[in-house]
Amino acid sequence: MKHMKKDFYVICDNIRSLENIGSIFRTADGLGVSKIFLCGISGQPPHHKISKTALGAEKTIPFEYCKQTGRLIDRLKKDKINIIALEQSEGAIDYRKFRPKFPLALIIGNEVKGISKNILSKTDKIIYLPMYGKKESLNVSVAFGAAGYEIIKHCYNL
Repeated sequence: MKHMKKDFYVICDNIRSLENIGSIFRTADGLGVSKIFLCGISGQPPHHKISKTALGAEKTIPFEYCKQTGRLIDRLKKDKINIIALEQSEGAIDYRKFRPKFPLALIIGNEVKGISKNILSKTDKIIYLPMYGKKESLNVSVAFGAAGYEIIKHCYNL
C-alpha cells in the first residue's frame, strides 16, 4: 500500500449524519488521509452508526474533535496548512482545475446548510463539483470521495 507523501487533512464542519461521518472515515482511509477533524455538531467515534459505515476505518484514521471550526482553521494556518473548502459558492473553481499545495486541509460541510460564509472567508480556495442534473449537490461523503481522489492524484503524481 502506498502511503501519503504529503499531509492531507479533512475538516468535517457540522456534519449531522453519523453514517456520513462513518463513510468519510472509510473514504479517508482509502485516500491515506493524515487526520480528520470533527467540528461542531459532527459526531465522533465510538458510535455504532459510525462503525456501521466506517467498517473499522474509525480505528485507523487519527481524529480530533474541535468545537469551533474557525479556531481550528486559525490554528492550522499558523502551521502553514492550506485551507480548501468544498462548496458551491461564488468564486469557487472546478475541482478538476484545482492544483493543490500541501499540506492541505479540505473542509466539507453540513448536509443542508453547507459551509458558512464566515468559514468560507477564512479559506485559501473554494472548489466545487459541477452538477449536470436537477439536484444542486451530492451527498457530503460522496462529494468528499470525488474531490479527495482528485486531490491525491497530485500526491502520487498520477
